[in-house]
Amino acid sequence: MHGFFSSDTHLMKDREGRSRDATSVTEEVCAFYEDYPYPPLVDSLEKYRAWRDPQKRRAEFHLLWPSRTYREEQSILVAGCGTSQAAKHAMRWPAAQVTGIDFSATSVRCTEELKRKYQLANLQVRQLSLERARELETSFDQIVCTGVLHHLPDPDAGLGALREVLKPDGAMNIMLYAPYGRTGVYMLQEFCKRIGIGATDVEIRGLITALKALPSGHPLQNLLREAPDFRNEAALADALLHPCDRAYSVPQLFEFLDRGGLRFGRWVRQAAYSPRCGVMAQLPQASRLQQLAVEEQYVATELFRGTMVRHSVIAHRDGTPGSSERISFAGKAWLNYVPVRMPDTVCVRERLPPGAVAVLINQSHTYRDIYLPIDATEMRLLDSIDGDRSIEGIIDKASASSDEASHLDIVRAFFERLWWHDQVVFYIPATGSDQA
Repeated sequence: MHGFFSSDTHLMKDREGRSRDATSVTEEVCAFYEDYPYPPLVDSLEKYRAWRDPQKRRAEFHLLWPSRTYREEQSILVAGCGTSQAAKHAMRWPAAQVTGIDFSATSVRCTEELKRKYQLANLQVRQLSLERARELETSFDQIVCTGVLHHLPDPDAGLGALREVLKPDGAMNIMLYAPYGRTGVYMLQEFCKRIGIGATDVEIRGLITALKALPSGHPLQNLLREAPDFRNEAALADALLHPCDRAYSVPQLFEFLDRGGLRFGRWVRQAAYSPRCGVMAQLPQASRLQQLAVEEQYVATELFRGTMVRHSVIAHRDGTPGSSERISFAGKAWLNYVPVRMPDTVCVRERLPPGAVAVLINQSHTYRDIYLPIDATEMRLLDSIDGDRSIEGIIDKASASSDEASHLDIVRAFFERLWWHDQVVFYIPATGSDQA
């Protein structure tokens, strides 16, 4: 890509240019987080106790590893853990060994306080930059790195360091900024830079006042309305005054993973990237979009939606056989898949479209056009999902009350739609080889 959104220009910049010494950038970023720790400090994890729901953990596990048998004992590295992220993971996965690293002394101190308060014996915390992860002298089943790599002076080096400590069959959860939805952010970053607004309490309060006067239609207005983070001073500083910030379009993200020796597995929430879901499925060009290679579908959908502010992906080490398995509805292997309901979904039974008995909504989606109407036959199939039955077993149960449910084309189409709409993840047992 070229022009304003080029990876070599504005969106791949740091505040004073790419020629700055990486050490000085790192020191500046570290000082920034000492003054404005992010995420904002928390002193309670009570609301995260709900994360201990085994259904949530199982769905998350098979999001990462469709073909691995579920287990709770795993090693997790939270790289750039901030003030509370590692503690939240330790609470969510009590049988896992969780390690949190961050170069900010404030973040490490806050995490240690949460560890003591909630007696998180399964959590270890170290003040360490993620580029030095190899100094941990161990490897991990899962690495979580969200909102960090895009703030490094050399993201490629950071990603490479994480790959070194990822087990061969491990999984990495990465979140990076996306460019198009952050256009207003980058405009205001440039505004602050040009007039010399710095990251001080007085300057931030003045900036908050100034943002209230933004003209109607400014690209930042939508984020100010919908992102509660912008009501917090530390979050506002992180967005508009961070000393090192870049973003990745979908093609740039794929290139970034490839350079780091990683293979794209899936989006954490994939419906927004699919021409099968929401408004994208209603376009006159929908069938043309669906004829593209799946990676090109993602690229086109990002361009059409135009407001994505971040990308969250699951990635695996490149060249590792069996590290993950792509979900496919070709052949007959899909009959052996075991669907696991996503915990963030709700079933709405009011104000329904014609022919629907319910509408399924994943509440973690940010686009309101993404929902899935289902009819009576599909409802019977949905009600038969228990996390243990394969699709074939679900057909057997549902067909006891409806011969129509046994029609394989109907069943195939329904479970494929459930999957694309982030209503289920699948466990693929070892017996699920394709016999077609």
